[in-house]
Amino acid sequence: MDTPLLEALEVGPRDRALASVIWLHGLGADGSDFVPVVPELGLPETVRFVFPHAPVRPVTVNGGLPMRAWYDISSLGGEFVDDDAGLEDSRQHVERLIAREHERGVAARRIVLAGFSQGGAIALHTGLRHRQPLAGIMALSTYLPAAERLAAERSSANATTAIFMAHGRYDQIVPYRAGSRSRDYLRSLGQPVEWHDYPIEHSVSLPEIRDIAAWLRRLLVLE
Repeated sequence: MDTPLLEALEVGPRDRALASVIWLHGLGADGSDFVPVVPELGLPETVRFVFPHAPVRPVTVNGGLPMRAWYDISSLGGEFVDDDAGLEDSRQHVERLIAREHERGVAARRIVLAGFSQGGAIALHTGLRHRQPLAGIMALSTYLPAAERLAAERSSANATTAIFMAHGRYDQIVPYRAGSRSRDYLRSLGQPVEWHDYPIEHSVSLPEIRDIAAWLRRLLVLE
């Protein structure tokens, strides 16, 4: 695969992991953003967490200045216009990360794609098109990009893959309605979606972390 491997932070075993969670950060952050969440999840040390740094690219909402981003975005808090080239570029990067986990002995069925905000959008965009069945997809405070193409492009291998979606009811960056519309559309395609919402803005709460931990334990049979 020609796509370069993104630099990433890792928590957990470097070898012989029983499962992997590839967790993508939001716009303007980096891979360190969700590293502190790992101890709060209380999962076994056999789970490897991979936190990649998004590429640096010009971002319209940032005045065209470069920042870490999975794709370009022209505005916040409203309707989102798809940056198809950026979505595809990031999908290829995430596919390379999945392939790296395969190389290290973790089967696709033991890999969870996760992300917050822009990272969650890429987790959905990539996971639903991946050609091997994944363990699950976790999409936090986000929405489904390129929704009009999904029915034609999604992989049958992940047509019934479990999805965990969570959203703050007072989110003004990615409005609640963007998340709930995406949930409804995915369910209309027969995709199983576990939905949670919380009385927060564009962030992650302690109750949400507890719900994530419970979902991961069930999904990966970690009890």
